Amino acid sequence: MSDGLNDARAIRVAEIMTDFRNLQYYLSQLSASPTAEEYYLEGYALLRQCTDEARQILAAPFAGSTASSPSGNPEQEKVQLRRIIVDAAVRRFRCQRAYLRAHAGQRWMNSRNSILRGQKPNASHFSALAAADNALRMELLAITDEHVNNTLRSQDAAQGKWLAEDPSLAQILQILMSR
Repeated sequence: MSDGLNDARAIRVAEIMTDFRNLQYYLSQLSASPTAEEYYLEGYALLRQCTDEARQILAAPFAGSTASSPSGNPEQEKVQLRRIIVDAAVRRFRCQRAYLRAHAGQRWMNSRNSILRGQKPNASHFSALAAADNALRMELLAITDEHVNNTLRSQDAAQGKWLAEDPSLAQILQILMSR
C-alpha cells in the first residue's frame, strides 16, 4: 500500500538536483591562471582538485537500481524515488564539500593576489604569504564531513524542505566508502 508521499519525494529529488546543478555551475566557473612557478602551490592545486572532483561527480552513473521504470505502480515509484533521493543527496554532499574547499581556495588566491599586487614574490612577502597559506590550511581543516552535512541540512531546514527520507551523514559516508 502506498504511503501517499511520492509527490513529496519527487519534489525533494527536484530540490536536491537544483542544489546540485547550482553547485556544479559554480565549480565550472572556477578560473585560475597560475604562472609556471605557482602551478603547484597548495591553493592552485586545491582549485584543480575541486574542479576535477566536480567533473567526476557529474560523469558518475546513477547509483540506483537499473530496473525499468515503475510504470505507475506507487510502491515501485516509492522505491525508485528513495534511491534517487539517496544518489542525489550523495552527489550534492560531494559537490558541497568541493564547493566549500574551492571557495577556500578562491579566498587564498585573492589573498595572494592582494599581497603580491602583480609583483613576483620576494622576501618582503614571505610572512604575509605564509599567513595566507596557513589560513587556507586552517579553513580546510574546518571543512569536515559534519560541517558539510550541517551546512546542507541547515539550509534545507531554513527553507522548510521535507527531509524525512534524506540519508544521514553516516549513510552518505558509508555509500562514499563503498564506491
